[in-house]
Amino acid sequence: MKWSFVIQQKFKAAILLGGIMALIVGGTLISRYNVEGIDESFSSIYKDRLVPATTILYLTENLYRKRLSLENYLYSEAQQSPAHVTALLRAHDRSIDSLIRLFEKTYLVDEEAKSLQDFKSQIGQYARLEGQVLAYCRAGSFADAKQLFSAPGSTTFESTILNLNELAGIQSTIGKDLMKASKVNVASFGIISFLQISLAIITGLVVIVLIRNSQIIQKPRTNSNKSQYFNLN
Repeated sequence: MKWSFVIQQKFKAAILLGGIMALIVGGTLISRYNVEGIDESFSSIYKDRLVPATTILYLTENLYRKRLSLENYLYSEAQQSPAHVTALLRAHDRSIDSLIRLFEKTYLVDEEAKSLQDFKSQIGQYARLEGQVLAYCRAGSFADAKQLFSAPGSTTFESTILNLNELAGIQSTIGKDLMKASKVNVASFGIISFLQISLAIITGLVVIVLIRNSQIIQKPRTNSNKSQYFNLN
């Protein structure tokens, strides 16, 4: 009877320990998934948010340099040659095209892709306006060139900058969402780690109880053997 009781208890303990081990393994897999999610979030923040944000900064710089170069050509007393100004503008255009290609290689949400397409359209429109300004200058119509540069030119330029600001705002919003997701994964990882430690403690307690019960059951057998040897004497 005692041995059947011990077997039953060990069978129950084995089931309990097996369940605990299954929970620990499951928690480990979930923790690994959370760690991978955190790594992906931070990688995305760098590759798909920080890089585009830096690219937007360089795009803005090139646009302002283009605007300033053409303005200096139109309003400075020391007149430069149209060919020199055209070369400066085309150099900035190549830099802008390179930055846009770099931007397009990152992960773009639908809203971001649409805003980038609008920006490319604005860039093309402003480049054509610059060409018209330079054409007026080559023809000697500096008054018409200045008027085109000031009125429609400033409006188109401001629209292009606003479009870049919109892209920057999207970067900020998506970056915040990624940070929230990372915080959720970190919190989940902390909870699972706590549960794993608790299960490890429970496992240790179960083992201690099993060892103690085994010692208690073995003692009567020892006493019985001693009494038998005493009767023989």
